[in-house]
Amino acid sequence: MAENGKPLVVMCAPNGARLQKSDHPAIPLTAEELAACAESVLRLGASVLHLHVRDSGGGHSLDAGRYREAIAAIRERVGDRMILQVTTEALGRYDRRSQMALVRELKPEAVSVALRELCPDEASEAEAGEFFRELWDEGIWPQYILYSAEEAARFDALRRAEFFGTAEPFVLAVLGRYRDSTEGTRVGLAKFLESVSVGEFPWAVCCIGHFEGDVLCGAAELGGHVRAGFESNRFLPDGRSADDNAHLLKVELEMIGRSGAAGRPIATAAWVRENLASKT
Repeated sequence: MAENGKPLVVMCAPNGARLQKSDHPAIPLTAEELAACAESVLRLGASVLHLHVRDSGGGHSLDAGRYREAIAAIRERVGDRMILQVTTEALGRYDRRSQMALVRELKPEAVSVALRELCPDEASEAEAGEFFRELWDEGIWPQYILYSAEEAARFDALRRAEFFGTAEPFVLAVLGRYRDSTEGTRVGLAKFLESVSVGEFPWAVCCIGHFEGDVLCGAAELGGHVRAGFESNRFLPDGRSADDNAHLLKVELEMIGRSGAAGRPIATAAWVRENLASKT
């Protein structure tokens, strides 16, 4: 049964690192396009925007200046009514030190960090652990990205050892792959939940593939939070392409509203800052 009194955090990931206008004409790539997208999904209840920016050639970028430009444009539209989360995704272009350097230079309000990129093995744990604990000290809210049940189990073991510090971590499970797979269904959601100590920390899911809406409903019913957007899926449940990120989010939130999660209030950015993004 859903925890119907627990606010649901709605995150939007509108563009990702790979997508171009050739994939969908409504992919927001420029600072102004991202700002317009932010405003449209905020109206629907999104309180967190997950950001990727592009270089001059349209490629994935971890340039702090480009992030500052995008963040300024978005803030002009939405003020502090959204939390802006920057990505540290490597995409084969950046190493761990470059990823950490971006965060240290930019000092964003929130950041997503993939465990498999920043802490891929035991040899990297000392440096990664110091960085993860540093985030909270700098007032940066981290979200830890997990791509498999095995990563989730490793994360849980590290968490129990206070590897990430004493603050409550926030996790995002990326379910599915860019091909047909049971990982992108409620089966994949169940595998993730069996691998971690659900109930001991907040968690969210996103889902690659056309079962995204159903998986998000399942997560919301079980007390989790959701991330939707063109980064992981551009298609409605009936197979049609969504007009834009707001269209997709509207349809999927309507699905959640008809599911066993009906009645959960939508969290505001203020609620998230006080209840999830605060160290104490």
